[in-house]
Amino acid sequence: MTNPGIQSATPTIRVAVLLLAAGEGSRLGGYPKALLKKDGQTLLERLVVSTQSMAPIEFVVVTGFYAKAIENEIDRLNRAHDLVIKTYQNPHPEKGQSSSIRLGLESLQSVFDVLLVALSDQPEIGHLEISELLGGFTNRPPGTQIVLPMVGNQRGNPVLFSRGAVDEILATTQMVCRSYMDANPALIYRLHTSRQAFIQDVDTAQDISKYQLTKS
Repeated sequence: MTNPGIQSATPTIRVAVLLLAAGEGSRLGGYPKALLKKDGQTLLERLVVSTQSMAPIEFVVVTGFYAKAIENEIDRLNRAHDLVIKTYQNPHPEKGQSSSIRLGLESLQSVFDVLLVALSDQPEIGHLEISELLGGFTNRPPGTQIVLPMVGNQRGNPVLFSRGAVDEILATTQMVCRSYMDANPALIYRLHTSRQAFIQDVDTAQDISKYQLTKS
């Protein structure tokens, strides 16, 4: 059931965005998922456009494999949309997503209230999903610091973290978002939703066909 508070998100919330785009895309034959296209836009551009309703005060992208190609796309988006998206290259992307998350968290420089942690391979995430997450953050139960979308019993993405939660993660060496969530389940507000976009991602060539994507 969709959270009824979806419309109550307030623009006074200072939002930062951390997008993970460091993967190898090995199951796609070695191709950057962020540069797959849907309806003429890269998945990277679709997410960037979808987040602009939040007026993010900071937008960080962590690259790794295919860093140059993704950085070129970021440069294009910055020019096309008058943005200041910053990129940070993970020197060891083979160590997995956790290393990219930690680098991204350590790279944040703004004074934000909430951080949106997003993946670069979710083709259907749009404005409505982002708005629902922010509504969930605004109306979350007292004491909770994380908004995790749930479709049935399946965990989704993106996920929201309060500034306090991010500070606690950074205070512990090598801790990342997932390990923090596992250690602090009481801080999680599980936002139950019917929006399938939260659990849809691209892993295989079959997914490219399923979501009507094309390679640049």
